[in-house]
Amino acid sequence: MWTKPYGMKEGFLVGGGLIFAGLMLELSVGPVDWYAFRWPVNGIVLAGFLGIIAIIYLLRKKVYGFLFIGTYKAAIPALIYAVMLTVIMGLTRQTVDGRWLNNMLSFWPFILIYVYIAVILGQIIIQRIFIFQFSFFNLKKDISFLLNHLGLFLAMTTATLGNADMQRLKMITVKGEPEWRALTSKQQIVEMPIAIELKEFVMETYDDGSPRRFASDIQILTKSGRNILTTVEVNKPVEVDGWKIYQYGYDTQMGAMSQTSILELVSDPWLPLVYTGIYMMLGGAVCMFVFGGRRRV
Repeated sequence: MWTKPYGMKEGFLVGGGLIFAGLMLELSVGPVDWYAFRWPVNGIVLAGFLGIIAIIYLLRKKVYGFLFIGTYKAAIPALIYAVMLTVIMGLTRQTVDGRWLNNMLSFWPFILIYVYIAVILGQIIIQRIFIFQFSFFNLKKDISFLLNHLGLFLAMTTATLGNADMQRLKMITVKGEPEWRALTSKQQIVEMPIAIELKEFVMETYDDGSPRRFASDIQILTKSGRNILTTVEVNKPVEVDGWKIYQYGYDTQMGAMSQTSILELVSDPWLPLVYTGIYMMLGGAVCMFVFGGRRRV
């Protein structure tokens, strides 16, 4: 073991070492505090991460461990660990304020494994780009490979770092009273860049009186002076100035006569980049179908 060339055993040991290091971090400093990574910190971290990937590639011939990172013997064990942790996440109840397995998105072992996979992806992508830098016509044979891997890398990194800038707030609106304050999950008050006034709460019921549809007719005032009259209902949000406004709840005791509507406001400025990565992967799948042919590994 640890004799060159490294194999799958070393790959599993590296992944296991990252999980162990993650557990030690979880015990010593607690879960990942994503709020500390909000913009511009996450932008700086992303730039530094890309720089580290480039340095690893440049030094791969001098440091054997760096060369190993770009091989399938490192990638397969890392993917197995990632799948195991993801399955655990799917089988356990996830909560924003949860600890350990109940909040996997802030669980150090989970984060470190996915960071490791992103580094591996980065090495593979750079290798493939440099192989074909002087052969444009051969590139079409591997365009699906590049789109899939670049898309996955972009979606993973931006979804992770963008989590720090995502806001999910609740706003309690009362009929006839403009509201510009919202609440975080910890009941902290946040002043919004938009004001919302409830004009009318609408509910349609079944014969037994249970709600079939409920929605809110609202007026939205923006800082730019726009005055928007619209309707928000379940699964049909309204988007204004980067905020998606969802119908969340109402005064259940008043039912159809409710004078209060609870709205959920969500802002995720990194989401377009995540979607770009997903569309790239879809494009890679289409290219795979169109071009066909043999793929190089």
